[in-house]
Amino acid sequence: MRVTGRLPATLTCACALMFLSQMALAAAPDAVGGQALAFLTANMAPIMFVSLVGLLILGYPVAFTLAGVGLIFAVIGIALGLFRPDFLHALPERVIGVMNSEILLAIPFFTFMGMILERSGLAEDLLDTMGQLFGPLRGGLGYAVIFVGALLAAMTGVVAASVISMGLISLPIMMRYGYDRPLAAGVIAASGTLAQVIPPGIVLIVLADQLTVSVIDIFAAALRPALLLAALYALYVFGVAMLRPEAAPAVPSALRGRKGYGADLARRVVIAMLPPLALILLVLGSIFLGIATPSEGGAMGAGGALILAFAKGRLSSDLLRQATLRSARLTSFAIFILIGSRVFSLTFFGVNGHKWVEGLLIELPGGATGFLFFVNALVFVLAFFLEFFEIAFILVPLIASAAVKLGIDLVWLAVLIGVNVQTSFMHPPFGYSLFYLRSVAPEQPYRDRVTGKMIAPLTTGEIYWGAVPFVILQLVMVIAIIAMPGLVGRGDRMAATAPPAQSQQERLDSLDREFGPAGLPEPR
Repeated sequence: MRVTGRLPATLTCACALMFLSQMALAAAPDAVGGQALAFLTANMAPIMFVSLVGLLILGYPVAFTLAGVGLIFAVIGIALGLFRPDFLHALPERVIGVMNSEILLAIPFFTFMGMILERSGLAEDLLDTMGQLFGPLRGGLGYAVIFVGALLAAMTGVVAASVISMGLISLPIMMRYGYDRPLAAGVIAASGTLAQVIPPGIVLIVLADQLTVSVIDIFAAALRPALLLAALYALYVFGVAMLRPEAAPAVPSALRGRKGYGADLARRVVIAMLPPLALILLVLGSIFLGIATPSEGGAMGAGGALILAFAKGRLSSDLLRQATLRSARLTSFAIFILIGSRVFSLTFFGVNGHKWVEGLLIELPGGATGFLFFVNALVFVLAFFLEFFEIAFILVPLIASAAVKLGIDLVWLAVLIGVNVQTSFMHPPFGYSLFYLRSVAPEQPYRDRVTGKMIAPLTTGEIYWGAVPFVILQLVMVIAIIAMPGLVGRGDRMAATAPPAQSQQERLDSLDREFGPAGLPEPR
């Protein structure tokens, strides 16, 4: 998030627009000025939303754009009599509420755990052993990457750690043995994004906070579609290996014989699998069994990651410093955006923007199904320009009340959105997984240390083309969840089969109390 240089420009631009608009209204003839004033009064919420989207597309910092637009339109709303000044009394409490969030406390713990595991050597051991296990098969290295990606996702919940680790270790091996280069890049990037939907993904934690539902419920509901998505990736690799054997060859037998097979391989598989399974049991087991909250589970996971790094001799003061710094940076980034979104939503809901959005979404043709397709199409398009945190903090709160009115289970909806926003990490040309892979992929020709052959660098175009089939698979999974709601652990998308109807109404009432006029005292 760029602050220096952009923040003054953001505030100056917004203030100038407000000043010029008021001057234009004052200088205009009464009829024209009255019409403009009437238009602004009748369309305050749409104009506010379009202004926000426009400034974000222009590249202004998200957190300060949200806060700036919210405060400026609050002033305009007060001047026009559309926004009550006493709404602003709730602003300090809303900001403090962000800091007191028990759910968001899990983000730094899981991020820190991912950063430690990235350097602990655990991924190297897993990839080496799984590569030996699946090596005799066509596409075996692809299966190994997907399997290890799912395990890393269940341990870290951080995309960067998974993609960078597998890119450093697996990409040179796949290029060495003649794997199709776009296929190799796509498998690594897509497997890394599984960290967003396999518990304890940070995406699921943020969605639980924004939709005010249980993190444990979302974790349990997301497990089945996440594993099905990993199976889809493996099925795609299988199809490529069958139709184009040269694109995903087996590892040569000469190499497979170097480290032994049979009992020796079985022993190495057990040794490599024990640490990740123990960590997964420590984190997810404690959460699902109700022994620990997600924040406490994250803290235990961070402690377990430190123990694993120490056992492998990788723990150092430099590693701790880097992991702490990167965790603090990501957490601060998310918190600043959330604070800005709270300021924006306070004004937006104060001018009945939530009622405007709710009316638009409820009136869509097709009822709940039409709503789901529209929202997912919107999330997919916005993911080309916005990061996940921005989508979650801006869009998700706006669609929650409409989803409740349509009887859609919010936990089911959270899992659906979580699967969809994976595409934001895979979209060419802005997907973060692609950037992470680009940062560790070779940019110059190099001589392979095993075969002695010169290996050409992996181009950015090959990374982008490799991502496209996996983005399509992610969209197939989104459509499958909508068409077959039982794929999600909740069993159905309608609220009647999950929390009872009264519980959903209570959620809607809590949204109105937090954001809308119903929760504030009437003027005397």
